[in-house]
Amino acid sequence: MKNRDIIHLFNQRVRSINKQLNDRLQSHDLYHAQWSIMYYLYENGPKTQTEITNYLHVNPPTITRTVKRMEENGWVNRVVGKDRRQHYIKLTNEAIERYKEIEKIVADHEEEILSRLSEEEKELFHNILLKLE
Repeated sequence: MKNRDIIHLFNQRVRSINKQLNDRLQSHDLYHAQWSIMYYLYENGPKTQTEITNYLHVNPPTITRTVKRMEENGWVNRVVGKDRRQHYIKLTNEAIERYKEIEKIVADHEEEILSRLSEEEKELFHNILLKLE
């Protein structure tokens, strides 16, 4: 088996999983990338765009566009930090109130995807993903 075949299949599966999640989140006007930011902020509190960029391993312009869209849709606000040059992104009250409902949609999706694996396979898969960092 060629390395490129493994990586290609892996990328195809990730795209498929993300598309399925996008379909489920559509009723909330969210996409998986926005959910990732929402999850990160909910778990860690307000963060700078740089911190979000580093967490998600994407280019800064991608985060800028995604955060702008989330701001327009009422999911996040920008707040000035102690140093006025630094801005933080934080979830709005509405986003916090709706978080659990959206988290349930994501959890159901994840359960459906991973239900095809045994507990042993899940642990092996997790360890393999850690090695790919």
